[in-house]
Amino acid sequence: MKGVRMERVQEEIRRELSEILRNRVRDPRLSWVSVMRVEVAQDLSVARVYVSALGDEATQEAALRVLVGARPFLRSELGRQLTLRRTPDLIFRADKGIEYSLRISKILHELGLSDGPTQGGSDDE
Repeated sequence: MKGVRMERVQEEIRRELSEILRNRVRDPRLSWVSVMRVEVAQDLSVARVYVSALGDEATQEAALRVLVGARPFLRSELGRQLTLRRTPDLIFRADKGIEYSLRISKILHELGLSDGPTQGGSDDE
């Protein structure tokens, strides 16, 4: 079970990476990228960073490629901001959580099991 310290480290890495992407990275392909969550290995050697990019599949893949290319810069900036002995290596992954939620919501709506408002309004109007 992960301890409170591990959760704090993960949240701190998420917050700092978000800040770095928002204020220090000038690449327009990363302007709509959000850091959703971070999972750090027990020995703090590796951090899996789950990101979500606004746009279609090609836009998301391009943003992920840019992040992988910017990994050395992001890691060095992260190392300057954190008070860890060793800055973890960053592994970027696409977070499909929002996409999955929208798909489930659409399926529920099509089955008539949805309570909430629909995106396109109702057919009764």
